This record gives sequence, C-alpha cells and structure tokens, in this order.
Amino acid sequence: MKTVSMILLLLLSLPQTNLCPKTLKKVADIPPPAGYSRQELPRDSFGAFLRNFPISTSETVHIFNGKPKARQDVHFAILDIDTGKRDLQQCADAVIRMRSEYLYSLDKISEIGFHFVSGDFYPYSNYLKGKLPSVKGNRVVWKKSNPRSDTKKGFRSYLDIVFTYAGTASLIHELKSIPIHKINAGDVWIQSRRPYGHAVLVMDIAVNSKGEKVFLLAQSYMPAQDMHILKNHEDTNLSPWYRLPESKLSTPEWDFEKEDLKRFP
Repeated sequence: MKTVSMILLLLLSLPQTNLCPKTLKKVADIPPPAGYSRQELPRDSFGAFLRNFPISTSETVHIFNGKPKARQDVHFAILDIDTGKRDLQQCADAVIRMRSEYLYSLDKISEIGFHFVSGDFYPYSNYLKGKLPSVKGNRVVWKKSNPRSDTKKGFRSYLDIVFTYAGTASLIHELKSIPIHKINAGDVWIQSRRPYGHAVLVMDIAVNSKGEKVFLLAQSYMPAQDMHILKNHEDTNLSPWYRLPESKLSTPEWDFEKEDLKRFP
C-alpha cells in the first residue's frame, strides 16, 4: 500500500506538460507551464481558431503514403487534419492549409488566395470560376474550364493546386515581419533557403505575471506528413512550450533566427 501511495504521489508531481496526448481533445487542453496562463483571444481570430483546433487520437506521425515518419521523437501531439495522398502538404503548405481553413470556416472565401513561387496569384475565387494553372517551361499558363461549386471537396482540390506551386519561397512574401516580443498565435517562423526552407506555425500563447511569453509550435515537414505539435528538445521541462529566443529558435528539425518571425497581414 505504501508503495502504491508513493507511485501516486510521484505521478501527481510530474509536470503537467507530460500528460498523455490521448487525454487531449484540442490544443487548448495542453496545459501551460506553472505560472503562465492563456490570455483571451478575439472569438473570430486566427489565434482562437488554432487554440481550439482538434487533436488526433493517433500517437504516430504518418507521411502521405501511410508509412510512419522515420523520426517519432519530435512530436508531442498530432493535429486532426488530413495530409492528403500526395507529397504536397509539406511545411509551408501546412501553414497555408491552416490559414485557408480558418478563412473558410468564417465563410471569407473571397480572402483565400496565395502566390505561387512564379509570382502568379491564385485566389480560390478563380478556381471556382474554372481558371486552372498549367506549367509550360518556367511559366504558368491559365486554362479555362467549367465553373466549380463551392464544396469542401472542391476547396481541398484548390489547396492541392496551391501546394503544388507554392512553398516557403512564395509564402514568405505573403507575410510581414514582426518583433518577437509581439508574438501571437497565428504567427509563423519561416526561412526560405535554396534548395529548401522551413516554416512552423505558432498555435497558442501563454503569459506570466511578468509579461513573459511561451508558445506552442506546429509543423509538417518533408515528405508531406501529419501536422504535429513540436516537443521542445532544448528545454524538456518546458516542453512542448517554447520561450522567446535570445538569438536562435531551435526546433527538433530546424533552427530559426529571431528575425524569422512573421505574420499574415
């Protein structure tokens, strides 16, 4: 009996952030570190959408073909959103997906649109009109087809087109730089490098009495894979939360400079 009591006391003393993800239904269920609390967000804000995003019951990150990702040590929890059957929804694409899903949930379809790496702008409204892209050499040409109805399936098809022609090199120009002390849910840490770049999405924010902030990060990666909340390998006691970096933000699979924080206009 004494041994059982000691085990129970030990379990109760574990940091809250070590809770099994199976107990989590949405991002808001991830408890902030001791001394920190979530601040209220505007109901229709991108941050509120992300904070209330559902978490999957799966504990394994899968790539687009259904196989487990080689590394299973980088994620704390998995977001409940499809990856698709093609190698398309990678890092920047996952950020585009979440932003688009947010706007779509508010019926703001006229605001959904992204640039391709070529510089061409492709709004969802053009897809609905039957305007489809095709690549000839190094340029995009447009083909006219029958108008499409605004359905969830069609919206998903539109996103796959965007994922095909967009990436960190284009997304970075959709965003504006912000100082890190102004970080908020919905912001993006992003780098665009040749041949690759990376982007991670700030899913939530918590603040302590001193005004110090911690935040949660989510990513997809290469190849396209389940979008997941990242662990903090550098500060396991704080994981999955991150503190604002003095210089570099180190995530399990990519390092960012503090100047890499950006925001959707």
